[in-house]
Amino acid sequence: MQVIKLDVLNEIDRAKALGIEIDILFNNAGIMESGPMVEIPMTVFRSVFETNVFAALELAQGFARAMVRRGAGRIVWTSSVAGLVKVPFDGAYAASKHAVEGICSAMHEELKPYGVEVLTVTPGAFRTGFNDTGMESMDQWWDQGERVVGHWPVRELIHQYDPAEMIEAIIEVIEAEHPPYRTVRPASAEAMVRKEQQDAWSTLI
Repeated sequence: MQVIKLDVLNEIDRAKALGIEIDILFNNAGIMESGPMVEIPMTVFRSVFETNVFAALELAQGFARAMVRRGAGRIVWTSSVAGLVKVPFDGAYAASKHAVEGICSAMHEELKPYGVEVLTVTPGAFRTGFNDTGMESMDQWWDQGERVVGHWPVRELIHQYDPAEMIEAIIEVIEAEHPPYRTVRPASAEAMVRKEQQDAWSTLI
């Protein structure tokens, strides 16, 4: 086992990591910043994309080139249920994960002829602390100016799931010979996504 420091936003760290030959890239680094779209500072919005989209894509590009030359490899992206449905007051994070979904669907088709697999794992709300911290992140800037719209109507996430279920699913995806392109957990989240996407076709303004 070789362990290295990797800050995905650090160009030197990324270059060091890309010098290592790997079989599987698990693109998991991410941050969540909350706030209504009308109010969230653009510097905060951009920071979400820098980590969740741009840095992740740079790593995926670098490792994918080596995998294409080798004719084998697997790139697993952590997406989110937020990348498949609407998420008011968490639009920055949701937008970044919608971007991840678009990147992954394109990479999946582009790299398939070269023997490189691209797939996603898609968590709902698991009890890791990530969601709670993300919801509270707007407290850093909310009182620094006049606001024209409100923030989260509810601040406490009471329906979160045991992360062991997601961990088990991730291990299965990494180790499986023929994993599915998309793995959503928990099952209730998958059902919600399917219903909301279907409802979007019939929703009137």
